[in-house]
Amino acid sequence: MIIEQIYTGCLAQGAYYIESEGQAAIIDPLRETTPYLAKAKANGAAIKYIFETHFHADFVSGHLDLAKKSGAQIVYGPNASTEYEKYEAKDNEEFKLGKLTFRVLHTPGHTPESTTYLLLDENNKAHAIFSGDTLFIGDVGRPDLAQKSASLTKEDLAAWLYDSLRNKIMPLPDDVIVYPAHGAGSACGKNMSKETWDTLGNQKRTNYALRADMTKEEFVQEVTDGLLPPPQYFAKNAKMNKTGYESIDIVMNRGARALSPRAFEAVANETGALLLDVRNKTTFVKGFIPNSIFIGLDGSFAPWVGALITDLRQEILIIAPEGKEEETIKRLARVGYDNAIGYLDGGFDAWKDAGYEVDQIQTININDLEKAYTNDSSINILDVRKPGEWSGEHIETAQHFALDYINDNMSAIHKEKLYYLHCRSGYRSTVASSILKSRGYKSLINVQGAFDDITQSSIPTSNYVCPSTLK
Repeated sequence: MIIEQIYTGCLAQGAYYIESEGQAAIIDPLRETTPYLAKAKANGAAIKYIFETHFHADFVSGHLDLAKKSGAQIVYGPNASTEYEKYEAKDNEEFKLGKLTFRVLHTPGHTPESTTYLLLDENNKAHAIFSGDTLFIGDVGRPDLAQKSASLTKEDLAAWLYDSLRNKIMPLPDDVIVYPAHGAGSACGKNMSKETWDTLGNQKRTNYALRADMTKEEFVQEVTDGLLPPPQYFAKNAKMNKTGYESIDIVMNRGARALSPRAFEAVANETGALLLDVRNKTTFVKGFIPNSIFIGLDGSFAPWVGALITDLRQEILIIAPEGKEEETIKRLARVGYDNAIGYLDGGFDAWKDAGYEVDQIQTININDLEKAYTNDSSINILDVRKPGEWSGEHIETAQHFALDYINDNMSAIHKEKLYYLHCRSGYRSTVASSILKSRGYKSLINVQGAFDDITQSSIPTSNYVCPSTLK
């Protein structure tokens, strides 16, 4: 028996490769198919099943392409209606994989079709569960991502989730291993652990949602309390997973078009494509193509793309470090942005060397911010961190301007004012600065450095939260 977790940090997502007697199953694959096909080929195995735990909202699954290339059968649990061919399993139905058995446990709550797959070993002993977004390490899936109508509320789904956990998962043996679809950093839960697997027994002891004495009413309250609006791309990705999408091969070929600086400029002017710069934040601020947006590959790239670029059909031109163009196209496709139409051949240096116009963002460190604040405590500071970070501690005089909701809150700032932007490390403030600059805000100073350094400086901080500042 082989069980391998294939974890992708950018999405905090776990896919799984399970193999027995030359037969393999893939659970919740990402958009690209090569890693799974290559692994099976190297092991001399054939992929028999592609098990999907639910209609994922935070990424586009690779089930359709993988099924076409491997001949494997796509399997969902009950209530999973799709516009493509798949097998809809019944609750408690079993699937053989070599000497192993997968048992379908319908566990609605995160979504109506959410399903957990119980793996039985060759002795028919419960070995592991692949719990999707039903059960995480330290948390459970949020119940507000699959509302079909006003009659199905997040409270209704939370109540279903309570029953699923108590009736289907918690009765399993304590030594069963829990393999979830996500870890810390995913927006599919509220407080996931950085660990990516655990025993069910330990989760029963430590996961707040599995407390034995917890009533359904208490569970519903705790699971639904404090939920922020989901990123705008979640519903769109879920729809793609349900209805189908273009082959990843077509997407990759469309984006892999090398453009000279002259051709790049011409295509940008002709199409109105978004210029996406994915270099390091430190390199970006020193020089970039005017009106380009920064979302660096070295951060949580795909989730930020999904949160900030509101149209999945948006045509995108890429400015990437040389050798990172294909990776950029692939990571865009993971969250449904399939319309990359080319990249700048030779990267930003080629643009600069060709004599084209270059822009910059004024950037300072924490010491410089401290000096500016000491000289004038009335300077306008924008804190672009998440609401939870802001409420934990922030500069007393700062204005909360969360990057997650920047598209909804542009009217909260004014073009005639000078703003200092900061976050936890400088990544998000650089993203925000690039967006504002592309929209005509010129008086911006980007602060790069750790928020911990701000708390150690003379700049006064507070954990007082004015409700009107939270977006």
